[in-house]
Amino acid sequence: MSVGADIVAVMSTVAGETAPHAPSGARWTTEAVLALAPDDSSRKAATVLARPATWSDAGTTPDLLWGLCLGSASKPYQIVVEISGPAYRCSCPSRKFPCKHALGLLLAWANGEVPDRPEPSDYAVAWASERRARAERAAARAVPRGGPAAGDATPADAAEARRRDEAAVARRAQRAERVASGLAELQEWLRDQVRIGLPASVGAGRPGGGSGADGGRHADLMAARMNDAMATGVGSALRDLSVVPLSGEGWPDRLLAGYAQLHLLARAHERLDELPAGLAATVRSRIGYTTGRQEVLAQPAVPDRWLVTGVRDSPEATVPTRRVWLRGRSCQRSALLLAFAVNGAWSDPDIALLPLGSEIDADVHYYPADPPQRAQLGQRRTAPAAGTQAPEPGDVDGLLAQWAAGLAADPWLTTWPALLTGTPVAPAVTLAPGGDDLPPAPRGESWHLVDPAGTAIPLRYSESLWTLLAVSGGNPVTVAGEWTPDGLTALTVWHDRQAVAL
Repeated sequence: MSVGADIVAVMSTVAGETAPHAPSGARWTTEAVLALAPDDSSRKAATVLARPATWSDAGTTPDLLWGLCLGSASKPYQIVVEISGPAYRCSCPSRKFPCKHALGLLLAWANGEVPDRPEPSDYAVAWASERRARAERAAARAVPRGGPAAGDATPADAAEARRRDEAAVARRAQRAERVASGLAELQEWLRDQVRIGLPASVGAGRPGGGSGADGGRHADLMAARMNDAMATGVGSALRDLSVVPLSGEGWPDRLLAGYAQLHLLARAHERLDELPAGLAATVRSRIGYTTGRQEVLAQPAVPDRWLVTGVRDSPEATVPTRRVWLRGRSCQRSALLLAFAVNGAWSDPDIALLPLGSEIDADVHYYPADPPQRAQLGQRRTAPAAGTQAPEPGDVDGLLAQWAAGLAADPWLTTWPALLTGTPVAPAVTLAPGGDDLPPAPRGESWHLVDPAGTAIPLRYSESLWTLLAVSGGNPVTVAGEWTPDGLTALTVWHDRQAVAL
């Protein structure tokens, strides 16, 4: 067996060939549990935590799984899992979803190490009751208001409908005023940053005016103001810019570029009614306006067989997020699906748990934007099934041309889907006097992906690049990932017809 095949075998064992959740009432396999893990370190930690001695007050009923685990805090962490969801709750501070404690408890249960109990523990009952109450409130909000059917509507019903419409218009106008006022303050703040100089403005935003690596986040107050103004997208961008001064050499250039993009966004919002429809939708999205699911599903459908080409978790986000990339077999378009971990459960489990490399015959509806990327799945004609072949890749020149066209349409674009054929090339390795290989130096040379024409692009480093190198065996392979100005983040590599997560 080749080195690449060995790696594929190991990855298949970790990821599992089954769906990440088992039928209701069935005890899961360890492979199904490990497939839920957000990364390799979580899998390893969960395996250690699965020992029975780790847990106290652990138990299970047909619907719930719970236990206490002693961690770094003074009190044990409380872990509860709703098996049918699956949904999770852990009192630890981890931003990963599910965390290592929930995975460890699930592994112990899968191994038959958690005893059956007649009743759940008090904290498990409280959490399950709260989840049911939220679900009931959401169901109540989803019930159409107005009582009588449309054909039986009375003048009073019509008047009530007009009143609700007028109230909605008033709310939208009020929000637009708040956003406009907040963005006006933002532009004045941006001018101040440039007027007094970046080093001085950054230092002034830190506790005590310090400038060390332990200093504060200089833009957090303005980010909070943007959230108050309901411009949450701008607030998120400012929080990201707060850490740029701690990012090393060249930070003033990066910070000034970020400020320029925010200034451009605020000016675009001032002329929103004059912009083309696609660009106006992009500006509204970047500001923080949301588009409802039903509004998205009303957009034209793109029917195709869609292959899951990449999955990426962002546990550090304000709300932990999973990004799922699709690629249409016939249309050759990419689509980005998002799932959010809210209150211990995925907002859309059917999206979050789509297996990498699977294929689904469905309609995709894109959010209004130019270029369109984010989407919702509409009608699904088949359940996800294993893909029969690798996707059709492109080359580096094609990727960079698409990226340039995307930037021309959306100047705030930060990520672009990539699907390439190339050979991974590691940086040169220095031999120690004893003959042992040393890891590549953190600076200087970097990893690259070289396409068949000999054109290379940088790969953003992660330990999984060694998996990519092993699967390739030094030969061209199909790689899917996310392209950014800093390089390509590789998410998936294909070994023959099998998708291997990186």
